[in-house]
Amino acid sequence: MGKYVLKRLVLMIFTLLVIVTICFLLVRLLPREFPVDKNQEAVLKDRFEALGYNKPLLSQLFIYFKNIFTKGDFGTSWYIAYRRPVTEVIGQRLLPTVLVNFYSLIFSIPLGILFGVYAAIKKNKWQDQVISTGVMIFVSVPSYVYAFLVQYFLCFKLNLFPLTLKALNDAGGSWFSGAMFHSMVPAIIALSFGEIAGLCRFTRAELTETLTSDYMLLARTKGLTRAQATSRHALKNAMVPILPMIISSFIGILGGSFIIEQIFSIPGVGSLYIKSINLLDYDVFMADTIFYTFIGLLAGIVVDLSYGLIDPRIRMGEK
Repeated sequence: MGKYVLKRLVLMIFTLLVIVTICFLLVRLLPREFPVDKNQEAVLKDRFEALGYNKPLLSQLFIYFKNIFTKGDFGTSWYIAYRRPVTEVIGQRLLPTVLVNFYSLIFSIPLGILFGVYAAIKKNKWQDQVISTGVMIFVSVPSYVYAFLVQYFLCFKLNLFPLTLKALNDAGGSWFSGAMFHSMVPAIIALSFGEIAGLCRFTRAELTETLTSDYMLLARTKGLTRAQATSRHALKNAMVPILPMIISSFIGILGGSFIIEQIFSIPGVGSLYIKSINLLDYDVFMADTIFYTFIGLLAGIVVDLSYGLIDPRIRMGEK
């Protein structure tokens, strides 16, 4: 297990460096626009010259990695938040992203598992057909479609929620206030449809296979009812591949959702990524790219390791 973890970490670092290098070179090939204000333009040009932005690409790449590894400096925002460190800009937008996605998972996971268990127990009956049809629809339709439907019916027609997330000052100055949570509900619902459908489909597939196994027949012959055998044996074994999926979802909440954050005006990491592209704020874009790549690679490692931790019979990396 130790060798496997070390091998995966080395591969993760190598993959991260390759992706960052490719993105850096492609981004630096793009034209850099300057403000209309001549004084600010002169300041930026002098600053870019001091940072080595006008040197050859490989020299720029070396300077960039050197600043990261020696100073922890991922660059400076020049357009989104003038002359503020990129890490500070991303750090301020991380909490809204985490909160919305965390609330969505807390709402989605129990419902997804319950619908999946019920569909597996009622296999090939009308209940299973209805749930499976709903899952197919919710998995196939993009999340932004649900976002527009939620906005139209719940926010516009019924006027139950605001169309977009409330500003922090308008919600009592706290992300954990009741008014802020109330304004988050539409985004939480829009994010939940796909998560519920995916978890339901996965749970149904795993539990259906488990319910037809030999040890379930043995449990029934020992006198256990169908409900007892399902809860004590089938569901416990079906959770082995399901729990890593849930763990991956919790790690993924840091990434947020680009489109949902844009639609509901959530000042999170996803909307910052889009804004950095539109404003050509390259340092912010690169830091966001590193952040998203690291989260994705970390989720893959944690999921693989969780299989061995959940079920000791599974040993990663063994021949």
